[in-house]
Amino acid sequence: MSQHQSNTLPPAYFDHVYQANRDPWNFETSPYERAKYAATLAALPRPHYAEVFEIGCSLGVLTAQLAPRCGHLLAVDVSEAALAQARVRCAALPQVEISLMRVPEEFPAQQFDLIMLSEVGYYWSAADLARAADQLIVALNPGGQLLLVHWTPPVHDYPLTGDDVHQFFLAKTGSGGPLRHLTGQRHETYRLDLLEKH
Repeated sequence: MSQHQSNTLPPAYFDHVYQANRDPWNFETSPYERAKYAATLAALPRPHYAEVFEIGCSLGVLTAQLAPRCGHLLAVDVSEAALAQARVRCAALPQVEISLMRVPEEFPAQQFDLIMLSEVGYYWSAADLARAADQLIVALNPGGQLLLVHWTPPVHDYPLTGDDVHQFFLAKTGSGGPLRHLTGQRHETYRLDLLEKH
């Protein structure tokens, strides 16, 4: 029997983490994170995306790096403590809109050319992952891209693993599926997959 819980982790989980430590996952200083962000940005094949949605922007470290390639970047998170830091970090980037939003319970009513799901999917229950995936696919313009980046080792209090999340989306790239798989990378502790809507 898996020791993983089955429910999506609530916003309070993240608020407590950020209240205990302003950068709990060392997004600002970790060489691992720096290398992963570089790989993430390098995996995007287009120099510019008009409308971009980043789910789980946290402190906005990746947001600020992604912003120069965006016409408009909607960056959301469930933790107001994290967003306060993201707003400061992205204050000089007028194309960035930062918002408190809990996906899949809440979802923007617009279309996107790129959706970034980085280190978020394993916090969802299997049911919420399925619900979010449907929303993401609907929200992508034809030819729009979905970039998935997730830590792969299991974490005992996360409902899913990074591999669970990526395999779920990759299953939608089969014959007749709504997505196609453009590229994938597996590193020692994370994986990256770029998908595109037909």
